[in-house]
Formats: sequence, C-alpha cells, structure tokens
Amino acid sequence: MTQPAKVTIIGAGIVGLCTAWFLQERGVEVTVLDRSGVAAGASLGNAGWVAPALTLPLPEPSIFKVGIKAVIDPTSPVYVPVAANSTLLRFLAGFARHSTPKMWRRNMVTFAEINKWSLESFDRMEDGGVSAALKHAEPFLAAFTSDADRQIITHEFDEVAAGGGHVSFEKITGDELREFEPSVSKIVTHGLRVDGQRFINPPSFMQVLAASVRARGATIVEGAKATGIRDLGAAGVAVDVEGQSAVLSNEVVIATGTWLGDLARQFGVRQVVQSGRGYSFSVKPPVIPTHPIYLPAQRVACTPLGDRLRVGGMMEFRSADAPADSRRIQTIVNAASPMFDGVDWDAREEEWVGSRPCTPDGLPLVGGTRSPRVHVAGGHGMWGVTLGPLTGRILADSITGGEKHPLLEAFDPLR
Repeated sequence: MTQPAKVTIIGAGIVGLCTAWFLQERGVEVTVLDRSGVAAGASLGNAGWVAPALTLPLPEPSIFKVGIKAVIDPTSPVYVPVAANSTLLRFLAGFARHSTPKMWRRNMVTFAEINKWSLESFDRMEDGGVSAALKHAEPFLAAFTSDADRQIITHEFDEVAAGGGHVSFEKITGDELREFEPSVSKIVTHGLRVDGQRFINPPSFMQVLAASVRARGATIVEGAKATGIRDLGAAGVAVDVEGQSAVLSNEVVIATGTWLGDLARQFGVRQVVQSGRGYSFSVKPPVIPTHPIYLPAQRVACTPLGDRLRVGGMMEFRSADAPADSRRIQTIVNAASPMFDGVDWDAREEEWVGSRPCTPDGLPLVGGTRSPRVHVAGGHGMWGVTLGPLTGRILADSITGGEKHPLLEAFDPLR
C-alpha cells in the first residue's frame, strides 16, 4: 500500500480534526473542509466527557422499557416524533433489534476493547501539544435520590466487567458527595465516585486542536460545503465544493457527522446515520462545581467549564436541520433543578442544540469503503469526544499502511 501524499477531510468536528492530526503525525498533507466552521456541530455544545466508564452501547434494554407512549411525549428524555419518516423508522427498527440484553452484552465486549484504547489516544495527542482544557475528573461523580437508581448503573458496571472492561468506583452517601460539591441538594441521598475519568472544555479544546492542525501546515477551509466526491482512479479523488473549485487529493475522509450518508452512500455505506439531537445550556451556581456530575436517572450531564456549569441531555430522534425546540431545554431544567441548590435556572446562557450521529447498532463507522480512496469516520453517537482521538489514530494507521487495528473490523462501514 502506497502512503497518500495528500488527504482531504470533510468535516472539522473533533473526529475530522483528530484524523487530520494523526495523519500529520505520519507526514501526510491535509486539507480540511467544513460547511460552517470548526466545531460547528455536535463537537461544540456537548458535555465534553472523556469517560470510558460511561462509554457504553447506546441501544440498551432500558430505552424501550418506558414504552411507546413515553418516547413520543415531547417532555421525555428520549423523544421520537409521531410523524417519523421512513429513514427514521428503519433506524428505530434496527435500534430496537440491538436493544435486547443479549445484543447489548455482545456490543459491550467491543466497547470494553474501545475503552482500553481511548485514553491512551488522548495521551498521545496531549504529548504532542494538544492539552488545553483536558482535565482529570478526580473524581467523576454520579448523584441519585435512591439506592434503587444507583443499582441500575452499578449493574451496568458489573456488565462492563463481564465484557472484559473495568470501572473503578466507590459508593458514597449524599453527604459525602456534597463534600465534593456543596451545590448538590439534600434530595440527593446516594452517590458514586468514579476514578480514572477526564473531561474537556469543548470549545477551548477544539480551538487548540484546530490551531495545532493549522500550525502543522494544514489548510482548514470554513464555509466549504462539499456537494459530491468523484473517484478519479489512479488520479485520486475530487471533492466538489458549492460555489468553489473542486479540491483534489490522493484520498478523502468523510467525517460529516449526521450528514455522513449523503456523501458516503455512493461508496457502499448503507448503514443509517440518524440524528440523535442533544440540548445544553450553561448556568452559574453560587458555588461552581469543579467535578463532572452525572444524573443517570434524569439522563442529565453536568460539566464545569470554568466560570459556569454546562447542563445537557436529551436524545431527540429528529431531523438535524429542524429548529431547536424550547420544550427540550425545559425538560432538562425540570429534571436537574431539584438536584441543585441556589441555581437561577431562568438565567440560562448558551442554549444549544446539536446532532449526534447515531447508528442502529451503536457502533461507529470507521474505515474504508468500496473505493480504496474514500474512507469514513462517523456514527459515534454520544461518544464523539471520547472516541475522536482513537478514531483518528486507527484510521490514520489504516490509510497510511500501518498495522490494522483490531477494532476496524467491528467499525467496518460496509457491515
């Protein structure tokens, strides 16, 4: 296999930029195209968790235990619109097939392998200078209002261990949790401290990553909407860009998140990539937390970003381009507000919606297509931040003729 001299990457989110960074490590010249700009999609407003302990298969048995009535309720943390189109229905059918206990356990074996490599991949980037806003949680916290709720997640940790993984955690009381985070309310009676997890400030991290990629010689073209890819055989590939000249290179990586299928389908990628939209906002409690706090029963993630707390959640299976729905923000507020004291929830800032690219089986699409010159990197669901560096690393190895990583088989875009 001949190493390509030039690679075009379509998408300037964390997956696309991590792929660019690792390709540069191998001496490849990179051009990155994005229809909007750096971190314009799900890479901007997410929780920023680098948390292998919670990186689990998204299709899981409890999703549909709540029943159809609940998932079509606009106030549900998992929402499916009644007027679902054929693509969404196909995605939901596949998602349901992979949400059985048997399928979840099978996928958990793959995720245990994923989690062995994810932090190491971040370490490689940190050693290379991409270290801003990457913090150790010391510890990561989870808050509950009952022991029954806590048992649900500790059972998941037991399943992680059964699949070959490991989670270091300790049960603590609500009062012990408040010693770490005084803003947590008295309604919280049970907690967990989870060791070995990290988190980032997503906007800061993405800007540092983009600056690193540019400093190594890459061109990042913002406002460049790719409309098509032409495989030119031995001459390479051409990426057609709306209103601009085509971009020529030896090979191309499609890392466009929810829109991955638009460009990849012609190269044999048939898996549905469905928008699973998440919402977030920031508030400023009187005492700003310094640890990530997970509210599993409420499906809410809270991340300290310096002078504010980012609060996020929801899984809204809806068109990526649909307008934001204020009811989703209110659902998160209603779920999180009893768990904290002294927060002015009406003084919200940075309200955001972004589309996580979800696959029916919960596994990413990473690797080659029917064309040896076209590769894809997407479908990471809720785990784009955690898996971005790992994806970039193993895909760069594959493109440049390095050792094939064992995870590439599970991530095969043609499966």
